[in-house]
Amino acid sequence: MKVKINRSAAKALKKMLDKEESKDKMIRVAVTGVHGDHAHYDIMLDTPTENDEVVETDKDLSIILEKGNEFLDGVWIQFFQVPNEEWVITNPSKGGHHHHHH
Repeated sequence: MKVKINRSAAKALKKMLDKEESKDKMIRVAVTGVHGDHAHYDIMLDTPTENDEVVETDKDLSIILEKGNEFLDGVWIQFFQVPNEEWVITNPSKGGHHHHHH
């Protein structure tokens, strides 16, 4: 399984992980709902279970994904600070649907 992440997202996620309450946690990308051919995603702090795969990104961050979930394979996590702060999590291999996560 693959995850892509932009530089701003990597920075923001590392900040989340640096907090005291994030100790021993990792970032999980989860599907919160599927609508036909696209999914809605959320980011949370979690620990992996045997149903998960831990995927390394090229930004020195590991992301937890639920094994075998086709909507998570190839997910792209982006964080933008301009014009305002927002997360955009998409999966280019599953159509071009953009879900804005605040």
